[in-house]
This record gives sequence, structure tokens and C-alpha cells, in this order.
Amino acid sequence: MPPCPATDVPGAAGVQVIDHPLVQHKLTLMRERSTPTGPFRRLLREITQLLAYEVTRDLALARRRIDTPMEPMEAPVLDGKKLALVSILRAGNGMLDGALELIPSARVGFVGLYRDPQTLQPVQYYSKLPEDLSERVVILLDPMLATGNSTAAAVDLLKQAGARRIRFLRLLATPEGLARLQGAHPDVPITTASVDRGLDAKGYILPGLGDAGDRMFGTR
Repeated sequence: MPPCPATDVPGAAGVQVIDHPLVQHKLTLMRERSTPTGPFRRLLREITQLLAYEVTRDLALARRRIDTPMEPMEAPVLDGKKLALVSILRAGNGMLDGALELIPSARVGFVGLYRDPQTLQPVQYYSKLPEDLSERVVILLDPMLATGNSTAAAVDLLKQAGARRIRFLRLLATPEGLARLQGAHPDVPITTASVDRGLDAKGYILPGLGDAGDRMFGTR
């Protein structure tokens, strides 16, 4: 069954689905159960870079006078404080390298959450965030938006730390996860490569790509 278009999910106004052919091709390769760990990590890094171009498309610019080899000019540069990239451990780390290759000066933070297998509710075990989040655009990284509970909890933590401009970047989402996150945080725009059909009884995405962390690190 094909993924749902963004217009078919609740709160679609805040959801951007990137249907670029390269993104979709690479995502298909990641979905294949036969794709080994090394290529899986490489594909995740490559897709993250492609998605990161879109999530940063409307960043504010200022002008700075520079000297080219030919003549001086007023050239565009990013305005304000450097961005902050925040990885939801552990799978978010697979996206971090790709985002940092595109935005090498970004500050980096980490939020440690795991999903209780019985309740499907998030349990926090770690948090380390950059300073002055209120003055930065914060891009939250995690490949999967399944139930949405962990992501909503991560956004809660960021807002408690002062973040006001949060954007969420991921590979896959579900209608249930989108509804949960946008119900809790309607001000957080979401960029994804696909909105999949839904969840199974254990909270895994269907058709999905399995457990992103396990496939990325070769664990079970």
C-alpha cells in the first residue's frame, strides 16, 4: 500500500513531505530488509542532507561586505545565532552526521529517550543541550515518528530549555504520530520523506523499515 500524501493526514498544513526522486529512491533502498548496516547508515546520511536543504530553506539572511577576487560586494550570509541540531538518541545520531556536513557550524545537543515496550510511553534517561536555545533555530532529528509520544516529550524538554523555533526532521511518520505531535505542539513544523500507513500492535511503523537504531548499529 503506498504511503499517504501529506494532504490526507491531520494537521497537514504543518507537514512537508519531500517527494524528490532521489529521496524516494534512497528511502526504498533503506526499506529493503536485505540492505546491510553499512549501506543503511550511508543512505540515512545522504537522505538527511537532502531533507536538510528543505528544512533550512527559509532561514533568515543578512548582508556582509566581502572582497571577491574581482571586486567587493554585499553578499548574503545566515543571520542570527548558529543553528542547533538536537538528536533523539540513539537513532537520531544516524542523521546527525549528514546534517553536520551541511551545517558544520551548528551547535549539537542530545536527548535520551526510550519507549517502554508495555505502555509505549517515553522514558527519559539523558539530556544535554546547547545554551541560548531561545535565540536559535533548533532542528530535532529522529528517523521515525511512530506513536509520537517520544517526540512530543523531546519537544517538551526543548521548550522547557527555552527553545521557541523548533523544526522536526525525519524519514518516516504515521498519521497517528503526526496527530499526537501536532496536537501537543502545533507550532512545530515537520519535514519527512514519507507518511506511512500506520502502526502495528507493538507500535512499529507499517510498512516502515524496521527498527532504525538496530539496522543502523547492527544490534537487535
